[in-house]
Amino acid sequence: MAIKKVESSMVWAVDYDSKTKVLEVAFKRTGVFRYEGVPLSEYRSMMQSDSIGSYMRSCIIGTYPERRLD
Repeated sequence: MAIKKVESSMVWAVDYDSKTKVLEVAFKRTGVFRYEGVPLSEYRSMMQSDSIGSYMRSCIIGTYPERRLD
């Protein structure tokens, strides 16, 4: 996986592995979270959205199993 810095007021960077369907998101205020079972199409939609933070809130958070990483 290769971390990608993004332009967002909520998210600092994202990382995605298409083989394992794992999305890791570094939030500016709450740390790094791992989301499992995220399809590649969902990741691409998030990256192409006008607001990654809004997309996270509406489509990722609460939809896919998540855990905070230390």
